[in-house]
Amino acid sequence: MNEARPEPLRMVSDPQVMRAMAHPARIAIMEFLSRKGGGTATECAEIVGLSPSATSYHLRALAKFGLVEQAPSRGDARERVWRTSSPSLMVDAGREAGPEARAAEQAVVEAHAVLAMERTRDWLRRAGDEPSEWYDAALFNEALLMLTAEELAGLNEAITALFRPYHRRHRADPPPGARAVAVQYRAVPLTQ
Repeated sequence: MNEARPEPLRMVSDPQVMRAMAHPARIAIMEFLSRKGGGTATECAEIVGLSPSATSYHLRALAKFGLVEQAPSRGDARERVWRTSSPSLMVDAGREAGPEARAAEQAVVEAHAVLAMERTRDWLRRAGDEPSEWYDAALFNEALLMLTAEELAGLNEAITALFRPYHRRHRADPPPGARAVAVQYRAVPLTQ
């Protein structure tokens, strides 16, 4: 495992950029490019189930807002390779955001929540067919904690630090048997 290092974090607060990010196909494209280090519109199209031309449209829309960029060619100058422009994004409209920014932020968060639920349902459908070591390692857990705001911030920082060395971009040569694993972590204060 490579040494854990903080990754550059791009904060996204512009409503137009957030709206561009909220489309399910664009989420899948950005995730694929991040996981694979880059790819063509044709490769991305296979992942999102769209035509290469429709996928090119989404790639250009993402590029317009600096979310993806052209990558160096793989040797065939005719082939256009794309990559994510920032390895880590954080959406935050800001505490004083207006209704437009709040709505855009909500659209991105809800699109990711739908994806997380789809992944959970997919796991539940196939869990019985998975090898026992993966079945036993999977976890669903919700804990209601009593924390101060400072404790919650510290917990979030500690959890993020635990994840960091396992991110695909830090594991150029993962050990045999390693698989992509979706880990959803949310910490939201409840009403009193």
